[in-house]
Amino acid sequence: MVGAAVAYGLARAGAHVRVLDEGDTAFRAARGNFGLTWVQTKGLGNQPYFELTRASVDGWTALAEELHEVSGIDLAYRRNGGLVICIGDSEAEERRRFIASFKQQAGNENYDCAFIDRPELQELFPNAEIGPTVSGASFSPMDGHVNPLFLLRAFSGGLKRHGGSAHTGHAVKEIRRSGSVFEVRTGDHTFQADKVVIAAGLGTEHLARMVGLDVPVRPERGQVLVTERTSPVFPYPMSGLRQTDEGTVMIGATREDVGYDTGTTVQGFAGMTRRAIASFPFLAQLRLVRGWGALRVLTPDGGPVYAESESHPGAYVATCHSGVTLASMHANLLPRWVLENRRPSELSTFGPERFHVQPAA
Repeated sequence: MVGAAVAYGLARAGAHVRVLDEGDTAFRAARGNFGLTWVQTKGLGNQPYFELTRASVDGWTALAEELHEVSGIDLAYRRNGGLVICIGDSEAEERRRFIASFKQQAGNENYDCAFIDRPELQELFPNAEIGPTVSGASFSPMDGHVNPLFLLRAFSGGLKRHGGSAHTGHAVKEIRRSGSVFEVRTGDHTFQADKVVIAAGLGTEHLARMVGLDVPVRPERGQVLVTERTSPVFPYPMSGLRQTDEGTVMIGATREDVGYDTGTTVQGFAGMTRRAIASFPFLAQLRLVRGWGALRVLTPDGGPVYAESESHPGAYVATCHSGVTLASMHANLLPRWVLENRRPSELSTFGPERFHVQPAA
């Protein structure tokens, strides 16, 4: 998703773009994406990350309209607000403290989020009874959701429309300088380019070393469930619950430190369904139709990394775990950096050097 957005933005700006994609054998984070364009939980303790996230989501309506026009695909993007459901008094109190801390950091006007109590929450769901242990929720009009599969298709179609190309089944084995160009080797093929953008998810760390960058990333498994289609019941997306434009309900997601294991577990599915049913008991009547596991891409502090190599000028790295939320920024701000050779001030704090600061003696 990250690479697709950057490639689309570069091609739209007139660059000659070739995407090299390992294929479905790769640990694709996009295959587990929940489809949220989310702001309210991003960046507590990291104001630049919050501002980057909010700015990207503010640009999402224009991006959705642009991709619809260029690809013919309606992304089903909606920005009517999002909720974090709280079960029990302790979760409600913790959420209130979270909101208060964020407002103190970002300012009341910049951080548009409020806690709503149980009666007000029930009014937001006229077609679904909330569970008896639900104590309330945080609500932010900054949030929304989109069909992530349509988004990926639209980026792919838009790339081709602007003259770019994509090559699947090309796992990159080597990146090296050869005179004034980069040579990228994939098995029996070697491609040349003036500039290279590495946006390879969990493969980023290995590839970044080839251009002199140290970008630590690690996997975190998230399991997701999808129900059968049902009539519209959820007018708002929630952290861990959302109804898609096709009518299915997505339930997620676990956070598991299990290395590169993309499997599923009974324990993971049981924990997600218990919470979902506690939030909305009617969900117990729906059939589950599929479930899967995927790996998030996380840096040591959870924030994104955007960098150009000093030893290999013209080689860039872009990695994050919010590929949908930050898609607007990836399609606009990053291509401008690559093409104009000027690092945007909005990205100045997201270099990998922040992970290698030596402690004071």
